[in-house]
Amino acid sequence: MSKCVKTAELFDCQVPYLKDLFDTHEYPWEMLPKIKETILALIEQGLPDFTELKPGVLVGKNVKIAETATIESPAIIGHGTEIRPGAYIRGCVITGENCVLGNSSELKNSILLDTVQVPHYNYVGDSILGNHAHMGAGSICSNLKSDGKPVVIHGVEEIQTGLRKIGGILGDNADVGCGCVMNPGTVIGKRTSVYPLTALRGVIPCDSIVKTMDNIVIRHN
Repeated sequence: MSKCVKTAELFDCQVPYLKDLFDTHEYPWEMLPKIKETILALIEQGLPDFTELKPGVLVGKNVKIAETATIESPAIIGHGTEIRPGAYIRGCVITGENCVLGNSSELKNSILLDTVQVPHYNYVGDSILGNHAHMGAGSICSNLKSDGKPVVIHGVEEIQTGLRKIGGILGDNADVGCGCVMNPGTVIGKRTSVYPLTALRGVIPCDSIVKTMDNIVIRHN
């Protein structure tokens, strides 16, 4: 089982306005402090086929936004994305295409690549979700340690991030079951699935199934 933590190991970013950001950062959490400035720069230069919903908020083509959803600036919402009733976008959120930001979900300072689903009662703060990543109902990304100290990534070796807030890092096609909690700095590898009601921490290998943190098995296709 491969414990991947580098950006290139976790994500295949094909979102044109995010590709440079992903290509120039070795570790994904290094992008978190750059989200706001990235969005503001993109808004200033403009994006083809995007329109300004309100100052500081760009939306792509065929975006569906429920009347009861709230989007605070700055934010960029990619083509074909759906924002459902009661969703709260707290600012500094940028998505790729065809995402679902679900009812009563809250997002802030996060990047979602293409076809990400956070459809029901999710919290996604200071997090990066890869292509086709899915979070089951009620699963959350906890982004602040109880002692307030900087987050450490606990993989093969410990990586000091220097950041107080890091939520979840979900690789492409990661699937997190209902009611899961990702402790600050949890990294979930590509194509890994997690059983419901699991408390996650550390670096979860690619291509695995997490039944409990003490029972992680290799996925057999």
